[in-house]
Amino acid sequence: MEAKVLELMCLLPPPPLSTRSVVLARLPLLPYPSPFKPKYSAHSVLRRSTSKDEPLIDGLPKEYYDDEWQARQREKTKELHRRRQDEEEEEERKVEEYREIGMRLKGYPEEDVKKARKLVASFILAAEEVEEKIEEAAEKGELTELVLMVIWNRRDLARRDEEKDAIRSLDLLYRRVETEILKREATPAMRLLNDLLNMHDGFDDEGWLKECKKCMIDTFPREDPFSILVPAGLDIDKHQGPLRPPLEADDALLRVDFVREVDALLQEVKFEQSEAQNAQGLDPESVASRLKQQEKQQTIRQVEALLDLAINLKW
Repeated sequence: MEAKVLELMCLLPPPPLSTRSVVLARLPLLPYPSPFKPKYSAHSVLRRSTSKDEPLIDGLPKEYYDDEWQARQREKTKELHRRRQDEEEEEERKVEEYREIGMRLKGYPEEDVKKARKLVASFILAAEEVEEKIEEAAEKGELTELVLMVIWNRRDLARRDEEKDAIRSLDLLYRRVETEILKREATPAMRLLNDLLNMHDGFDDEGWLKECKKCMIDTFPREDPFSILVPAGLDIDKHQGPLRPPLEADDALLRVDFVREVDALLQEVKFEQSEAQNAQGLDPESVASRLKQQEKQQTIRQVEALLDLAINLKW
């Protein structure tokens, strides 16, 4: 009986909708807040959390809830990372430079390197007696290219460490040793030129030229026709004296050789000076470069004066 009643209920048509239901279906949906939608945004939550009414989380500073403060902290962190990276790169560069400086002496025998280092150390400790030490080493033949390389390495290390006094002292020592080596290896004409330049006191040019003229007269053999035909010391009237020139006359420096070598040196130096560009800045390197150029120009003028004196020399 109950089954038949259920079948009859299923066959019945659905009841019509009420007027209230139809009206509600036609009305637009109103934007009622959903219980699952957040009521406040993230920024409003941060602002609400930093308000005086609500307590902060224990252990966190107030700035932690400030977006601007966090942005500044991130920038500081990036800057620290950049500085650390720059310091590491600078340290690596210095280590590489030190390694390169140390590798310069690898091609020389170890025993020779030790001797050269001891010699350079003795120059540094000699203080006011360094000139005598250098000349003594030059006479013994101890001044070599290796000694210059050791001084150069010490100067580079001092430059890396920004030791200005050590740089200046080692630079002067390098120039002095180099000059002594060049002096020993130079030709007689270049040695005479160096001696004549060293006679200048920096003030009296006329007195210096007079002294140079006397030195040239004593150094160069006479070039008058009589001295060419007759050896020095022969009395042509009495027919007395040596008929042959002395053996040491073979090593005598002729005036023509001196003029030729000095003129070639001047041409070479002037060509290098014309190619060099003068620095115009006011930084220390530019000022030092200009001072060196002025010193070279002064030396060139002195060499030109000596060349003119040798060309017009009269006995």
